[in-house]
Amino acid sequence: MTDQAPALPATKAVSGARAAKWLLVALGVIFLVAYPAWNDAYSVASLRDVLIFGLFALSLDYFWGKTGILSFGHATFFGLGAYGMGVISIKLGLDPANASLLGLLGGILLAMLVALVVGYFLIFGGVRGAYLTIVTLALTLIAQHIAIGWSDVTGGDSGLIGVPPLTVAGFVFFDPVHQYLLVLAVALTILGGLWWICRGRYGRILAAIEDNELKARTLGHNTPLHLLVVFVASAGIAALAGALYVTGTGFVAPDMIGLMLSTEVIMWVAVGGRGTLIGPFIGAFVVWRLQQEISSLDTRLWPLFIGLFFIAMVFLFPNGVLSLVERAKELSRRWRGAA
Repeated sequence: MTDQAPALPATKAVSGARAAKWLLVALGVIFLVAYPAWNDAYSVASLRDVLIFGLFALSLDYFWGKTGILSFGHATFFGLGAYGMGVISIKLGLDPANASLLGLLGGILLAMLVALVVGYFLIFGGVRGAYLTIVTLALTLIAQHIAIGWSDVTGGDSGLIGVPPLTVAGFVFFDPVHQYLLVLAVALTILGGLWWICRGRYGRILAAIEDNELKARTLGHNTPLHLLVVFVASAGIAALAGALYVTGTGFVAPDMIGLMLSTEVIMWVAVGGRGTLIGPFIGAFVVWRLQQEISSLDTRLWPLFIGLFFIAMVFLFPNGVLSLVERAKELSRRWRGAA
C-alpha cells in the first residue's frame, strides 16, 4: 500500500495529459473541417494541395521513419499514381463515369506492383543503408526519363492535360471544397490507420528492425517480409497522393516523378520530424508557407533560401519542429520538479 500511494498523482497527470492531447486533436480536426467556411476557393485549393503533399510525405515517413531506411526515389511512386491516373482516364477511352476511379485504382496498383518487384530484389537481396538509397535514387531518374521519352503515352515534356476530376458513385468531386473534404477524409483515415498499426505489436516489430535487424531476425521475425510489406504499402499511399493531386489540378507533368520532388519530400519529413507520422504534414505546411512568402518577394530567392533553411534545421532541430514540443514538456517537468 505504501509503495502504490505516490503513483496516484502521476497516473492522474498522465490521464490529464492524454485527455488534453485528444482534445487538441479534436479541435484541430474541427478547424480543418470548418476551414472552407471562412476562406475563398484559392485558399481551400492550396490547403488541399498541402494535405496531399503531407500525405505523400507520410508515405515516406512510414518507411523511413519506422524502419530507418531512406528511400530517395519515393517520387517514382507518386508519379506512377499520377501518370496511371492520367493515362487510364484519358487514353483508354473508358466510360467517363468510371474512368477516374479506375485510373486512381490503376495508378495505385501500378505503383505497388513496381514497389513489390523492386523491393523484393532489394530487400530480400540484402541491400540496405546507403546502397538502397542510391538504387531508389536511380529508380526515380529512370522513371523521369521514361516519362519524358515515352511521349506517345505520357505526353513527354508537356505531360497530359485534361485529367478528369474524381467521380465516385455518380458524384463528381469538381468543386475545390468537395475535393478538399475528400482529401482531408483520406489523409485523416490513413494517418489514423498508420498510427493505430504502429502503436501495437507490429509497431514494436518495426522498432526492433530499425534498432537492429539482425537481432530482430534472431528473435524469429521475418524481417525482409516486414520491410517489403511496409515498402509496398508506403508506395501505395504515395501513389494515392499522386492520383488525388492530378484529379485536383487536371494535369500530369514530368516533375511529378522527378528527382526534385524526391528531394523535397525528404525535406518535408525531416522538417516536421521523422517517425512522428503527423510531422510530415507539419513539414509540408511549413515549407509551403515559406515558399509562398519568399516567392512573393523574388522567385529567384526561393532555391537559395530553402537550401539555407534546411541546413539550419539540420543543425538546430535535427529531429524536426515537433522536437520543440518534447523540449517544452521536458522543461515543464523540470520546472514542476524544482517548484
